[in-house]
Amino acid sequence: AKTEDAMTHLAKQFFDKSIEREYVALVWGNVEADEGTIEGNIGRHPKNRLQNTVFQDDEAEKGKPAVTHFKVLERLGYVTLISCRLETGRTHQIRVHMKYIGHTLFNDERYGGEKILKGTSFTKYKQFVENCFKVLPRQALHARTLGFVHPRTGEAIRLEAPVPEDMELCLEKWRNYSKHTKE
Repeated sequence: AKTEDAMTHLAKQFFDKSIEREYVALVWGNVEADEGTIEGNIGRHPKNRLQNTVFQDDEAEKGKPAVTHFKVLERLGYVTLISCRLETGRTHQIRVHMKYIGHTLFNDERYGGEKILKGTSFTKYKQFVENCFKVLPRQALHARTLGFVHPRTGEAIRLEAPVPEDMELCLEKWRNYSKHTKE
């Protein structure tokens, strides 16, 4: 925001949860539900200060409420491409919520997503995944859409960014791998 008034207006939209935010993520595993909602209070992990975690039931007061809606875009065997829409904006919210339901973001070192799918001993598979890590040397998360009301004109603004090249290359590798393992 260029002015204090504009900043106040935008901050109010975040507070009112009227800002549209949509992300695309590649997560480990086959997300079985076509869509869903993850609710769980998020707060600082008690043993690892670099991570956040979901606190449930009797410990819920240790975190702040967080809601993430997800939808499956594409199933690729060992990984699933999803879109996420946030109702709240907690630090690492998508990363924490996806780990909570057992689908860590692909190559997310902080939350364990850099580990090659557990239990596999196939050398070619491990080499394939390591190659994907080289193509996409970061967590597989992309902010695709941001929507808000312009502070001065009142016009609805919707900004969209295509999936970055490194993530698209990784997705193409998974599409090809998935196609060949089904045949």
